[in-house]
Amino acid sequence: MSDRLDMTVTYAVHGALRRELRQLARAMARPRPDPRHVLRAAPGWGIFRSALHAHQAAEDEALWPPLRRALAGRPFDLTRLEAIEAEHAALVSLVAVIDGALADRDAGLDLLGELTGSLVTGLDKHLDHEEEAVFPLVQTVLSQEEWDLFGGAHARRIEPGAARILPWLLDGADARTVASVLAQLLPEPARHAYVHQWRPAYEALDLWGRGTRGALTGAR
Repeated sequence: MSDRLDMTVTYAVHGALRRELRQLARAMARPRPDPRHVLRAAPGWGIFRSALHAHQAAEDEALWPPLRRALAGRPFDLTRLEAIEAEHAALVSLVAVIDGALADRDAGLDLLGELTGSLVTGLDKHLDHEEEAVFPLVQTVLSQEEWDLFGGAHARRIEPGAARILPWLLDGADARTVASVLAQLLPEPARHAYVHQWRPAYEALDLWGRGTRGALTGAR
């Protein structure tokens, strides 16, 4: 049976975040170039951080509140939701600590490796936890109107960085996902810019050093 609510954008975001966690782990595992320099100078960390922040801010604004209201009187499900929100808050703090370490020129590579390793492990588990515990609840208890409000919040949060975040989000996606995500997040007049300006500019980026460019291997 098909899902009642279209969660294509959310699954696409989760997939892109997992993809970049693998790139982050590879960048940190290489002795050269210095991973600290890669994260400070290459665009991969900045785009990843911006996309993660947009996604988490949209959840804070328009997903957790209606879920909490809908789950009133269901203490077990509320406890699961609170646990996921706690993970979410811890990840926000961890990203801020990583940024602080990158800003500190005296921060050692071992510290950065420990912090980014915690992010790779913690965010991957958090995404799994959301998909296993939250997504079924979304399909069960949220209305189409509430889900559309979350989609609108997501689009607003992405908008300031859309020229980089959208090509990043759709890197390697299939044609159906590309069409669905663009229809939900990008007004029709801006899609010309996506095809002719944003995507080529993204493809030229060396995201994580040593030629790890945005390939956009999926259908256009």
